[in-house]
Amino acid sequence: MKTTFDREMESPEFKEAFVREYEEFLLSEVLCQAMKEKHVSVRKLAEQAKVSAGFIQGIRSGKAKNITLGKLSPVLAALGYRLDFVKKTTPDLAENHA
Repeated sequence: MKTTFDREMESPEFKEAFVREYEEFLLSEVLCQAMKEKHVSVRKLAEQAKVSAGFIQGIRSGKAKNITLGKLSPVLAALGYRLDFVKKTTPDLAENHA
């Protein structure tokens, strides 16, 4: 018996939107957790990364759109992170429901 989620994931449009929004949610969660661990405020992080506080807040709230590597990289660097591009070795969540 399929769950509602399984049935929804059969729709290519739903699947694409789900994966996109899930990735945005993960970025927000990682940023919030890293800020908490470093005890850094939105304003302080923005100063360190040389971006606007609104940009940081947009990521935290999930409302930021069209985030560029040029703006995200310094934010992550200020938190002690870096972007790495790694080839997937396992299917992503959406592929599990194909």
